[in-house]
Amino acid sequence: MERVEINILGRDYSLACPPEERASLKAAADHVAQLAGRIQGTGKVAGNERIVVMAAIQIAVELLTTKAPDGPMAGLAVGDFKRRIQDMNTIIDEALSSSVK
Repeated sequence: MERVEINILGRDYSLACPPEERASLKAAADHVAQLAGRIQGTGKVAGNERIVVMAAIQIAVELLTTKAPDGPMAGLAVGDFKRRIQDMNTIIDEALSSSVK
């Protein structure tokens, strides 16, 4: 494991990760730091904890609205895919529970 040193809103963090994940972890931490800094700069949100939560929500929105570029799921957002899988699981669970009765 390697240590990655990051700084978010003036606080230093030391994270452990496998060497092959170092660049991805550093990029992710830099993205969080950038968003948190941007939110802090607006002056509309007070407190580091609230700022980081707002950044986390923004990152989750980015993730869930990211669309697959090509292949059988081209144009489908990750969040839509997740909802479809959950719907299928619900249908399967209902079918299994009614067949057991």
